[in-house]
Amino acid sequence: MSGAHASGGSTAPGTTTGTTGAGGEGRSERSLGEIVGSITTELSTLVRQEIALAKTELRQDAKTAGKGAGMLAGAGVAGHLFLIALTGLVVIALGDLIGYGWAALIVTVVWGVVAAVLAKAGQKALKAVPPPLEKTTLTLKEDAQWAKHPTT
Repeated sequence: MSGAHASGGSTAPGTTTGTTGAGGEGRSERSLGEIVGSITTELSTLVRQEIALAKTELRQDAKTAGKGAGMLAGAGVAGHLFLIALTGLVVIALGDLIGYGWAALIVTVVWGVVAAVLAKAGQKALKAVPPPLEKTTLTLKEDAQWAKHPTT
């Protein structure tokens, strides 16, 4: 585009900025400061809107997660009650064969062994978990050392 109003260019000598001429639409050119100010305002508005959207999504996700956690807790209670009833059934079934005292003792020992095996497996799994934010802590320490003794 050659002429007086090339985008981003300067005006030709003897021309004025602000209007296009007689009968044309009014058009004003904005200064660089106004453009930067406008971009800054629009950017901060966009960031605020994105934060508001993120908050809304997090609230919805937390609500859904809360419902799911409640259902899992209910399932845990129901599963526990199932095991209690199953234990009673096994004691009754074995009690007819070997006596109720022995049946109760056998079922109790079996549950004790199951609990011990699960406890050891859980303990082993927890020992394998690294401390929280291990890598982040390490890099922060490295950053602090570099800040104390920066190299060029």
